[in-house]
Amino acid sequence: MSTKYALVSLPLGIFDSSDKDDAIASLSATISPENGNVRPFNIPDFKIGTLDALVQQADDLAKLESTCEAVVAKVADSLKSILDGDEDKISQQKMVNDKPTDQYVSSFSWNKVRYRADKPLSELVDTLQKELITTDNDVKSKFNQYNSVKTNFTTLQRKQTGNLATKSLTPVVDPALLIQDSEYLETHLIVVPNNAKKDFLRSYETVAPMVVPRSAVQVASDEEFTLFAVTAFKKHGAEFLQKCREQKWTPRQYKYVEGGKEEEQRELDRVAREEKKTWGEALRIGRTGWSESVMVWLHVLALRVFVEAVLRYGLPLDYLAKKVKTALDSNYSYLGGNAFGRDKRGKITKDDATLSSEMAAAGLGGGEGHEYTAYVYYEFDFP
Repeated sequence: MSTKYALVSLPLGIFDSSDKDDAIASLSATISPENGNVRPFNIPDFKIGTLDALVQQADDLAKLESTCEAVVAKVADSLKSILDGDEDKISQQKMVNDKPTDQYVSSFSWNKVRYRADKPLSELVDTLQKELITTDNDVKSKFNQYNSVKTNFTTLQRKQTGNLATKSLTPVVDPALLIQDSEYLETHLIVVPNNAKKDFLRSYETVAPMVVPRSAVQVASDEEFTLFAVTAFKKHGAEFLQKCREQKWTPRQYKYVEGGKEEEQRELDRVAREEKKTWGEALRIGRTGWSESVMVWLHVLALRVFVEAVLRYGLPLDYLAKKVKTALDSNYSYLGGNAFGRDKRGKITKDDATLSSEMAAAGLGGGEGHEYTAYVYYEFDFP
């Protein structure tokens, strides 16, 4: 089971001392150790524009976070595919800035070199979005290339190791068995299921006109099929092949090419090298894609917390970010005013089922897929 994270922002003014350390201690006491632990999540003081701009940015960030989550999930699926679902190997690749993902989240620090905190919020959002799109395109392009090469390699392998109905006939057929350069006659190669071999030998001469009697020669056999060479007049060749198909006998197209066997092996070796090379490139891009997409996601979440906290709590700006939910509702639901109440037993209740959608429409809620809470709260986890 993956670790579940939650970012929580509360105004320091609700705590007795208005001190961050005391606030963390208070939150830690609220959440039992078996349910999780509390850590600070440091966010810079960003430049704030107009209220209308903040509301628009809250909406833009909600959409961008959904995109971040989707990209991270796609990168995780790509790593799972290329590493054949080996969870130990996959976890080794899920590093962010050379740290395990959990450690990166726990020790998150805003990257002030890549994303200068003195820039406008709209510019930061635009930069993060462009980086996410670039990462998504890079991963998608490389994994599409790898899948194409892998499919080609698998096809060539099947031609070497498959049954007589699918494998290459170059190493199987002796060219001396084939009638070549004849004006009237031609040799057809027919694959017959082993359980139909007797029926084939009994009837192949009569399924079409002008099949040379007793011309069937067994070329090769495996556990499923037997390959026969049959001579017929060219005039009725197409009809003979059609009748074979109707009998569930499979005609194989084959033309002898001198040196063909060696050429096929060289092609297989070349594609095998290409597959190995592309696999390594895809793994590297996947590892980088995970690091970049998770990093962008965390920075987008930091901006969401900042913007939502300004809209919800106003100024001055003081922020904390933590893990938890149920216990927080119990302690801090009064922040929602009439939106939250308590029943006769003291259990927290919500005043209106439509509250979440109304708050989201006003730019104050969690957005699509997020329940309204009395405090700023966003959950996320990594696939």
